[in-house]
Amino acid sequence: MVFILGVNFPERNLLKASRTLTQSGQQKSLETFFGIGNNTSARLMSRFNIHPTCRVGELANKQVLDLTAVLSEMKIENDLRREVLNDIKRMKETGTYRGRRHALGLPVRGQRTRTQIKTPVKLNRMERRL
Repeated sequence: MVFILGVNFPERNLLKASRTLTQSGQQKSLETFFGIGNNTSARLMSRFNIHPTCRVGELANKQVLDLTAVLSEMKIENDLRREVLNDIKRMKETGTYRGRRHALGLPVRGQRTRTQIKTPVKLNRMERRL
């Protein structure tokens, strides 16, 4: 088990996988963190000269420490979630168009509302007082 940023990863997990490996069901360790997607993980791996199909167990101790140091400086997981929620709350308070759409539980980014708004209505629920 390799310990990266407070999370234990099995040594057989890929650090980041290509599309063909992802479709076969391999788990990607870097992209399990909220806020780290495909592009960010690719940039991190190129920064530390890590092969795209490298497994977590194959990393050197120095690489794990460097990766953990860089990840601790980034806004990921709860910090990023809190920032997104604060942004939405700020938009609601200032009364912007996007804030009103969030408050009403409607699509925010210009999608049509005549049909097919079941997903935004589920995700952007109205906060009701009981």
